[in-house]
Amino acid sequence: MGQCLECDKPLVGRTDKKFCSDMCRNSYNNRLNSDSHNLMRNINNQLRKNRRILEDLCPDGKVTLPKSTLLAKGFDFNWMTHVRTTLKGTVYQYVYDYGYLAIENDFFVIVRDKRLEK
Repeated sequence: MGQCLECDKPLVGRTDKKFCSDMCRNSYNNRLNSDSHNLMRNINNQLRKNRRILEDLCPDGKVTLPKSTLLAKGFDFNWMTHVRTTLKGTVYQYVYDYGYLAIENDFFVIVRDKRLEK
């Protein structure tokens, strides 16, 4: 037979067995995937935080406010979900259903795209 990929104990049973127990199998797979899962978890956490900030600041569907307000709340401009260009050629950056657009004097327009609601 072989040895458990996690704890090196001798394996008993099927010839294609890789782990001695469910606990070893789970530990092995969790360790194997932890780096990529942590990266995705951190990115998703920041996206959720950004969306929550936009939602809190834009309760009526559209608002204009200074960049400093977004930064003070912890908004991270490095993370967004997509970009949308209007028919007039204006490019909004989006975090899920909330878009933002830089305008003059370090102000931003925040909008909610109601088409994305279910």
